[in-house]
Amino acid sequence: MTSRRQALKTLAAGTAGMALLGGGLVAGTTPSLAAAPARRQVTIGGKRVRVFDVHGHCVFPDVAPLVANTPLATTLDDLVKTPGLVMGPERLAYLDKEGIDTQVLSINSWWYGTEEPVAREIVRIQNEKIAAWCAARPDRFVGLATIALQFPELAAAQLTEAVERQGFRGVSIGGSVGNDELSNPKFDPFWARAEALGILVFMHPQPAPGTTINPRLAGKGVLNNTIGNPLETTVFLSHLIFDGTLDKFPGLRICAAHGGGYLASYLGRSDALCDRGPGADCRALKKRPSEYFKQQLLADTMVFHDEGLRHLVAETSASQILYGTDFPFDWPVGVDFVLNSPHLSAADKEAILGGNARRLLKL
Repeated sequence: MTSRRQALKTLAAGTAGMALLGGGLVAGTTPSLAAAPARRQVTIGGKRVRVFDVHGHCVFPDVAPLVANTPLATTLDDLVKTPGLVMGPERLAYLDKEGIDTQVLSINSWWYGTEEPVAREIVRIQNEKIAAWCAARPDRFVGLATIALQFPELAAAQLTEAVERQGFRGVSIGGSVGNDELSNPKFDPFWARAEALGILVFMHPQPAPGTTINPRLAGKGVLNNTIGNPLETTVFLSHLIFDGTLDKFPGLRICAAHGGGYLASYLGRSDALCDRGPGADCRALKKRPSEYFKQQLLADTMVFHDEGLRHLVAETSASQILYGTDFPFDWPVGVDFVLNSPHLSAADKEAILGGNARRLLKL
């Protein structure tokens, strides 16, 4: 414990006035972000449109000393070793090649198991690093704040700091905290603050009991990811609906990764449940389950098949879909996936590729 506390003090002092260059800390510098010479310009009907990628991952190895000699050290080390996940100047080359004008930066919530002093420092460092990259190139990066959601009151304060002082336009969260669903009233201080600030909440699944951590998902097919990640998102959204969180905080705007899990494409079953009588326990809801996807809930475009995108838009609306790539993971979801869809109008394509994100992020 003594060494961990010393690490906290050392990092707190050592990172003051520093910014990230590639993966390390360099005093008195800002990120080196020289753009590649070739840059794809996306147009629709001859009109130049700005593309926003709402699902861009990153990680900062600078927090490693805080979790040294703990089980989370391996988790962080695996993330740091993932090609492209640590921020570096090569990211702009990718964005230019893909025709992405602005990427929304977020970090998967791997630190929910840490104690409060460590969680505070992890969040402080991560938010400072993201803010530095966004300040260096505000035309190319927008930041989603990280928070210690395992401590809801602290998370609300961290979110306020990130939005009001550091200029963050939203926050990224996991789908649960340990065995707690985020519809648990203990998380109301966070939800209330997110609503009051009017920011976008981006939910991305992380390892969680019963969904991604499930013995039935062992074996071939990387099922803890292939099936488990969308399942975690589905459970998260369903609890927010049926447990009344969205009714309690009607101003929330939540984008769920990976096409909204399975829920956004199978809303008919949730609606049908509520038509089956009092046993469904839907009487307290202010809307039918599908109606929450008309305003409060959104999904990204990670559905891969054109028919999947057509169905997702039909079940929700083009105004509720945001373009996302899951960078740096090589899923087939380039801008042409949206541009080449025969089912979308030019206005729909422009909204999905960037217009919706600009509106929700207040850019």
